[in-house]
Amino acid sequence: MSSNKPTQLLFLPGALGDGAFWSPVARLIQYPATQVQLSWFDSDVVPVNRKIGGLEKLVAWVVSQINQPTAIVAQSMGGVVAIRACLENPGLVTHLVLCATSGGLDLPALGLKDWRPDFYSANPDIPCWFAGDEKDLAFILPRVTVPVMLVWGEVDIISPVSVGQYLHTLFSDSCLHIIAGGDHDVGYTHPFLVSSLIDRHLIR
Repeated sequence: MSSNKPTQLLFLPGALGDGAFWSPVARLIQYPATQVQLSWFDSDVVPVNRKIGGLEKLVAWVVSQINQPTAIVAQSMGGVVAIRACLENPGLVTHLVLCATSGGLDLPALGLKDWRPDFYSANPDIPCWFAGDEKDLAFILPRVTVPVMLVWGEVDIISPVSVGQYLHTLFSDSCLHIIAGGDHDVGYTHPFLVSSLIDRHLIR
């Protein structure tokens, strides 16, 4: 069983892989723990770790960063990586914070538009293996037993509030916070509120 007191905070970006996404929040977090902000790609849109060539290897790389009790804070598609890393290393992952998670679910089945075609049209250099994963993880989410905090923007059109509400019903221990006026990048645009929510979540 994992310790309920994380000594490391691991920040995962979304499909764009920008490790600086969580910097405003990370600077404001008061919880005393080592902070690690991962990036998927460098400025030339090449995997930082050149051994990464697919989602499976990316998850394995993230799992390799978890060598102590760790809380994972993830944006958008990074939430898929966070969930899988948690399930592969349940002894060390203590908490999850999923912000505007946009993958791991059958969006058309939920009556929602799939954001991936527009994303790749706007970002043709992003490797298709990352956001292209369309596995439905709904059936394994109840296996996540650590406390999960879901943070959603009220006006997010990529991952609408209904996605957060659906995830809230699947996790065995979760809370959902909907931020008024927030969009898909709510974790970046509302750092004071999001950081305070994370601090409260980590001391549960």
